Amino acid sequence: MKFFKLMNRYNHEEDGATAIEYGLFAALIAAVIVTAVSNIGLTTNASFVTVSDALCGDSTTIAGCSE
Repeated sequence: MKFFKLMNRYNHEEDGATAIEYGLFAALIAAVIVTAVSNIGLTTNASFVTVSDALCGDSTTIAGCSE
């Protein structure tokens, strides 16, 4: 009888499962943030390269247009 009470109490405790769910949720959010920031960085870099190419062209004699 005592064993069944102990097992019944163990089955109703959900603190550990909730903590794991929150941890997985936080990891998922972190992965999404890292992916988004990486994509924004790549897009921003491509934009700067486009502007630099438009301003400097193929010339490296203009100040600030060195390779």
